[in-house]
Amino acid sequence: MSDNPSGLASRALSILRGSVAYVAAFLFDTFAALTGFYYSKKYAVIVQRLGLRRRVPTDQNRPGLIIIQVDGLAHEHLLQAIDKGRAPNIKRMLSRGDVVIERWRCGLPSTTPAAQAGIMFGENDGIPAFRWYDKRRQRSMVFKLPALATAYQARLEQQRPGILLDGSSYVNFFDGGAYNSLFTLSTIEPHSFFEGVRGAGLVALFLLNPLRVVRVIYLAIKEYFTDAFQRISSRVTGRLQLPFIGLYPFLRVMSNVIFREIETFAVLVDIYRGVPAIYATYYGYDEVAHHFGVGSIAAGQALRHIDRSVGQIDRLQRAHLSRPYWLFLLGDHGLTPSEPFSERYGQTLGQLLAAELGSGIALAEMTDGEHQDMYQTRFLLDELRAIEKNLRPAAAIVARRIRELVERRLALNRDDLLEWDVQRHHDLVVKSSGSLAHVYFNLTNRRMDLSDISAAFPGLVLKLLAHEGIWVVVAREGDQVLIMDEDSILTVDATGQQHLEGDHPFARLPEPDHASEQVLRIARFPEAGDLVLFGSYDPSSDIVSCFEHQVASHGGLGGAQDYPVIIHPRQLDWDLTTVHNSRDLYRFFAKLRM
Repeated sequence: MSDNPSGLASRALSILRGSVAYVAAFLFDTFAALTGFYYSKKYAVIVQRLGLRRRVPTDQNRPGLIIIQVDGLAHEHLLQAIDKGRAPNIKRMLSRGDVVIERWRCGLPSTTPAAQAGIMFGENDGIPAFRWYDKRRQRSMVFKLPALATAYQARLEQQRPGILLDGSSYVNFFDGGAYNSLFTLSTIEPHSFFEGVRGAGLVALFLLNPLRVVRVIYLAIKEYFTDAFQRISSRVTGRLQLPFIGLYPFLRVMSNVIFREIETFAVLVDIYRGVPAIYATYYGYDEVAHHFGVGSIAAGQALRHIDRSVGQIDRLQRAHLSRPYWLFLLGDHGLTPSEPFSERYGQTLGQLLAAELGSGIALAEMTDGEHQDMYQTRFLLDELRAIEKNLRPAAAIVARRIRELVERRLALNRDDLLEWDVQRHHDLVVKSSGSLAHVYFNLTNRRMDLSDISAAFPGLVLKLLAHEGIWVVVAREGDQVLIMDEDSILTVDATGQQHLEGDHPFARLPEPDHASEQVLRIARFPEAGDLVLFGSYDPSSDIVSCFEHQVASHGGLGGAQDYPVIIHPRQLDWDLTTVHNSRDLYRFFAKLRM
């Protein structure tokens, strides 16, 4: 009896599938072998010309680390980019199933220096923002200065080892203890560039390849004119964008082309050599998104270029030319769509504060004599009571608390008020980092309490809270931190005890307690401002008020800036719910290195 025709067809189809799978596997293995042979020959020549040695790992089975940081890449924005076809190589990585994509909490401040210090060394105390002010020395601090990054890293290295020991750092703020570093801010010194890094040789070899040079020149010219076209297009269509800035197009070419091409080349060389830990940062996406927005064509193009570099790195590490690697891709923070404060309200935050200070009463004038002292005190308290009386009940919660603090301050201790320099009554410093701002009053070189500020400038804090562009004002009073919005106040003492009047100031965020925890932490930094301000955030429109002139920003709270992306090997099974700040990632990476 003959077999069932349907059974024969089924067996034939099964044999065909098996044959196709066998042929596909054979072709893949052949291609992998040829690719590995090609890469081996190519990078062997490069390493030989550089005078470098291949690294033979003592433990052949222990994977090295490759950490690719895409500056400003949020979890939700990468998912959107994948859906739009702007990250095909990352999509292929995810489709293999051996890595997973998750979001994590970067904490405050949501800036690159704080994130990298936390990830590489497990600590970022003393970094209250990208910019701040040293009241004692009367110096502005900004993390674009190599000396600041070098000094801060020296302090970090005394606490614990970096995750890049014996490894390489490319285009970072810190080197994580790396042996090799290139375009790394904390090691931009002649001895480290020419002696310890061999960076000059690597760059020279990169530039001596005619085809590579032609390609970079072409990409640089294309990027420059693309920037000009996109700015003109934004102006014509009326979309928000930054004004024409003389140096920006060249900075965009540097970050989006020059740095990207050189660091990708350096990472590929290191993979061939078997370097145990590599950390490279791509800044182009963040730079472009600040100017044109996270959903813009310009940002999408920048991400697509980075995606191609990630694809090259992924393909080479999978060839296993020297050792196995764990490959990670992460954002140090995200970006939230923003509206510049100055565009919306016609003045900068500093101009707003300066205007308000013009009518303030300085209690430092109490030095004119006891009778004048008592008169000024009664006048101040009467004014504060009048302000409180004229506010609606919810807002009066904050006003009443401020008045009580001032009364207590005047009753307990007025000696330090007499030390104020009245000639500097209107001398203030405002340092903004996205939607986060630190405000310093130079009446005194010490940090001022809320009662001090309210005594010197009655009604100032309440006026700031009433401004629609300002969401939260943070101040200190002794060992207490006060987190205030227009209708509520959260007080936290040194033991962590909390007292809430009204609704939670961060009720509009998905994780209010996490937000207050992070704010409390930076508010206690000695480097923090006398007042710490957060620009308004509207969850319905997902737009934050930015104190800088940016259409996508980070540094503060609200939206995607709080939740960057991380892609990590599935096999590691990391529990990222325990990560509340970038410094919490350190223990995960350190465990793979130690």
